[in-house]
Amino acid sequence: MQLTRRAALAAGALTLAGCGAEPQAQTPSPSPSAAPSASPSPSPRPGEIVHGPRDRAQVALTFHGQGEDQLVRTTLAVLAQLDAPVTVLAVGSWLDEHPASARAILDGGHELGNHTYSHADISSLPTAAQYAEITRCADVLRRLTGSAGRWFRPSQTPRASAALQRQAQRAGYPTCLAYDVDSLDYTDPGPAAVVRTTLDGVHNGSIVSLHLGHPGTVEALPELIAALRKRGLTPVTATTLLT
Repeated sequence: MQLTRRAALAAGALTLAGCGAEPQAQTPSPSPSAAPSASPSPSPRPGEIVHGPRDRAQVALTFHGQGEDQLVRTTLAVLAQLDAPVTVLAVGSWLDEHPASARAILDGGHELGNHTYSHADISSLPTAAQYAEITRCADVLRRLTGSAGRWFRPSQTPRASAALQRQAQRAGYPTCLAYDVDSLDYTDPGPAAVVRTTLDGVHNGSIVSLHLGHPGTVEALPELIAALRKRGLTPVTATTLLT
C-alpha cells in the first residue's frame, strides 16, 4: 500500500529524530522535492597541533622530560611556588630509572605524556621501530600511573611526519603535540636568553618548548612566568589550553 504524502513526511521526520538529528518543523517545505539538509559533522582534531586558540589568553609550557633527579625535583618545587601547571612529555627509559618522578609530576598538578622510550631520532627509524618507541613508553606510563597520557611528542624532531602521526594514532595517541615557540633552552644560553627568546615568540595560545635537566631553565622560570602573567597570559597544561 502506498503512503500518502503527509504520512511519508511524518515518517521521514521520525527517522531523522531516531538518528540524533534535530526534529524538523511540521510545516510544509516550500520546495517539496528538497530533502532536509544534515547538520555538518564536527571537524576532527588534526594529527598534530602546533598551537592553541589565538583568542585564548593562555600559554602551555611543555617540557621534554628527562634529567638529573635533583634538578627535576627542584624544577617541580619552583613550579609549585609559582602555581604554574605544565605538561611533561617524558622519555620512557628515564622514567624506568626514576619511577618516582612520574607520580611527583602528576601530584604537582601537571600532566604527563609520551616522548618515546629511548629519545632516538625517531624520524630516521623504520615504521616498526617508530611504533615500538611509542608503545614502549606508553607501557611505562601505564605501569607507573595507570594511564598512557593524552599527548605524544616525537623525539629529536620538532614536527611529526604524516607517517609518524599514523604510528602515534595506531599506538593510541590521536594527536601529536608540537609547539610554536622554541625557547632553545637545551643550548644552555643562560636564563636571561631563555626568557628573552620565549617572550619574543609567545602569543595567545602558544605552546612553548622547554626541557627538564637544564639549570638555566629552572633559573629562568620565575622571571618568565612573571612576564607572561604581566602580559595577561596564564600558564596552563596542554589539555587545558586545547579543550
